[in-house]
Amino acid sequence: MSDASSAGTRPSQERLLPADLRLPLSTIGSFPKPDRLKQARAGFARGVLDAEELRRIEREETAACLRLQESLGLDLLVDGEMYRGDMTAYFAENIEGFRISGLVRSYGNRYYRKPIVSGPVRWPRPVTVDWFRFALEHTHLPVKAILTGPYTMMDWSFDEHYGSREALAMALAEVIHQEAAALVEAGARYVQIDEPAVSVRPDEIDLAIRAMGTVTAGLGARTITHICYGDFPAIYPRLLDLPVDQFTLELSNSDLGLLELFKTSPFTKELGAGVLDVHSHKVEPVELVRERIAAALAVVPASRLFVNPDCGLKTRTPEEAEAKLKSMIQATREVRRSL
Repeated sequence: MSDASSAGTRPSQERLLPADLRLPLSTIGSFPKPDRLKQARAGFARGVLDAEELRRIEREETAACLRLQESLGLDLLVDGEMYRGDMTAYFAENIEGFRISGLVRSYGNRYYRKPIVSGPVRWPRPVTVDWFRFALEHTHLPVKAILTGPYTMMDWSFDEHYGSREALAMALAEVIHQEAAALVEAGARYVQIDEPAVSVRPDEIDLAIRAMGTVTAGLGARTITHICYGDFPAIYPRLLDLPVDQFTLELSNSDLGLLELFKTSPFTKELGAGVLDVHSHKVEPVELVRERIAAALAVVPASRLFVNPDCGLKTRTPEEAEAKLKSMIQATREVRRSL
């Protein structure tokens, strides 16, 4: 487990977005890792850098990421995930019952180490709470906690113990609920449970809904989920039965196609609309981002619309990410003035 304990500059306190704020600005969670951090992690892997020095650099880059988000003008911040690698392997490394495989190809030239379930999964201790507290201490703004959901953890792991996708997903749901509850106890008022795999197997949407229900049951926080590309027409509007307050979805890479789908049956939740295509190096003009926001407003009212990039901001260079976010923020401010 990453140890993020460090004296901060601001006391932890309850943080909420202003009730009258329209089109709150946020991101999905990950930011590009700077070269300094990449080199440090490589040095740690080779045994030439110790864990304490790596944690020091991770803390410094986390604080820098928070300062960047404040300076740009985002409303709901994230810690940038400077201490994480792959979204499933990171949690598997910190949950009992897992071991980690060799490299598995994800897409393109990207690889990750796939988790293997070798025994009963259990929550031994908080995984992300220290990092969440560290983030709160380094900003005066609200911070969103980010977790990987049980359905995705199940789907992206090899199971050598349970022999049942349902049994493994529900066991993981109990574990992730404990982590989410610990984050709420630490002050998290916005908890995002990422489920990118939910749209891939339409026949298992009921299982995904039940697992999410276990995670979010009784949480005293606004709950959010992120879902990636897949067969959305096969699970919509059933998708809306996922017991969360908000969906953050990729819209721009698919030319806003999901918005047309949502016109077939009312979208009843909050929508975090992806208005930046983070799989492109091109920085979107402000006018294009305004058009994407306007298209989302035709489907979801301003009172239920958040503005964010598509997921995967970490795949861009720091310079590209900053330039894209500046365009998004400027466009959102212009739309706010017109509301």
